[in-house]
Amino acid sequence: MLLSVPAAAQSVAFSFDDGPTLATTPRLSPQARNEAMLSALAKHKVKAALFVTAGNGADRPEGLALARAWGQAGHAVANHTMTHPDLDSAKVSLAHYQQEVLDCDRIIAALPGYQKWFRFTYLREGNTKDKRDGMRVFLRQHGYRNAYVTLDTSDWRLNEKLVEVLEKNPQADVEPIRQAYLAHIRQRALAYRALSQRLRGRDIPQVLLLHHNLINALWLDDVVKQFKDMGWAITTPSEAFADPVYQLMPDRAAPGQSLLLSMGRSLGLSTAELGLRLMDDGDFEIEALEKKGL
Repeated sequence: MLLSVPAAAQSVAFSFDDGPTLATTPRLSPQARNEAMLSALAKHKVKAALFVTAGNGADRPEGLALARAWGQAGHAVANHTMTHPDLDSAKVSLAHYQQEVLDCDRIIAALPGYQKWFRFTYLREGNTKDKRDGMRVFLRQHGYRNAYVTLDTSDWRLNEKLVEVLEKNPQADVEPIRQAYLAHIRQRALAYRALSQRLRGRDIPQVLLLHHNLINALWLDDVVKQFKDMGWAITTPSEAFADPVYQLMPDRAAPGQSLLLSMGRSLGLSTAELGLRLMDDGDFEIEALEKKGL
């Protein structure tokens, strides 16, 4: 049960995965998407973190320039592998995954704002004990922080719907998608806050996972404003990671997902007890949009 605490006690840090991407999308060029996100953050004086998947663009001069712009604007720049492989896949060896981290680092380490942080792709930390423990040793030996997420979202799924609709009709009314997106973020934020109260007995500084994509280029300003309207304070990833909760390593055979979900599973909580809406990949919102003909 959510304890009664002042709303201002809750804070959130913004982080963005998979960027910068040079993929083509409706409405905005890669450069315009990047600038729109940076402008929204600047408007609200938010300092965030960009977790670079270098193969999405930073391995080319035009993409590296987009990543550099984040560091120059005062945001953290960190590692999310070269090509986004899945460590839970039997086709991805521990050695290959570790090389992906090192290869990405060679591209981003000289950028302003660089931090020795690593975020697991798909938030999956290995489907075997050897992979799990091997990565924990690797991160420790190379001086990386595991850049956990607590407030996971399915923004990527709603982004897919947005792109799909606009590719069919560039003039489509996408206001229902914007409203669904904001409702999704709010639902996840409240649910993860409640889970932190249940598991830790207090509010923790939440680390929000979003992506470097069109939906945030269009509506990140609205997302930040919604958190402020909810009474949440905006913190930085560095300040959030200073909380002791981010030193935890839940004892699970296959760790991963939101740190809070992983903690709950390590305590034996079932999916139903943790909340189905935290794991539905945006199915609820997508089904509602499709009923509206989108």
